[in-house]
Amino acid sequence: MFILPNNVTIIEVGPRDGLQNEKRHVEEEEKLAFIHLLQDAGIREMELTSFVSPKWVPQMADAKNIVEKTTKIGRQFVLAPNAKGAELAIESGAKSIAVFVGVSNSFNQKNINRTTAESMDALEPVIAKLKSDGIFVRACISTAFYCPYEGKIEKQDVVELCKRFQAMGVDELSVADTIGMANPVESYELFKLLKEEFDEILLTAHFHDTRKMAIANIFAAMQAGIDRFDTSAGGLGGCPFAPGATGNVATEDVVNMLESLGIETGIDVDKICMAVEKIAPHVSHPIETGRYRLYKNRNC
Repeated sequence: MFILPNNVTIIEVGPRDGLQNEKRHVEEEEKLAFIHLLQDAGIREMELTSFVSPKWVPQMADAKNIVEKTTKIGRQFVLAPNAKGAELAIESGAKSIAVFVGVSNSFNQKNINRTTAESMDALEPVIAKLKSDGIFVRACISTAFYCPYEGKIEKQDVVELCKRFQAMGVDELSVADTIGMANPVESYELFKLLKEEFDEILLTAHFHDTRKMAIANIFAAMQAGIDRFDTSAGGLGGCPFAPGATGNVATEDVVNMLESLGIETGIDVDKICMAVEKIAPHVSHPIETGRYRLYKNRNC
């Protein structure tokens, strides 16, 4: 017998994780229009942007304007990789900040030129300062299942990293299948373990759809008790430090599945497709998610 939640929270990551590595420059007004259409669809938690060096991530050079000009609805995250990013984010008015670390040392070094332990040491005072200022802190944990350089990740390594974040006082753990290699059994086993260990903290699952198993992995994670999922409208996304990894699981496809199971999300899937239609001309590849194809053909 399946055990399913009555309600699921969708955290939309398209404006940040989805667009951050997009090859084609997306203008500020197009990003804002995308964000506001997503809000109109019922999204109440969203990653807006990232306070990183414009030299390395030029797509996010407009971060301050994006935060200031976005209609304030629900919980709006911004990514801040270090103390300087967190300072700039707070100056822009951000109230919820995401930090990130990879379980894999190799991935972490490729991404931010630090080992996992060095990253955690650097983040500890940053998180302490954020919490003292009343900021909601989300910890994004990359390569929780597989690493493109090290292969399979041990579950206990994920647990230990989560424990350290918990000790720092973070409010949420977002645990990611960064390269989209997990299968449903692995999804269930890891999230069952995390749910048992961290039942007093928000737990979110983040799946990429490299092998078209993200939907199945979400279903398995729900069986383990997870009811929060990161998704990206249009399946936008990818990571330059994860060769072969494709985009995030598509918001419209996840909501479509949840609706068919009678699970409430508070999201209008057709309006999500409207947001995808708005951003589609501004990205460098065609968007071919299942529900969006139906929307374009007006058969949904």
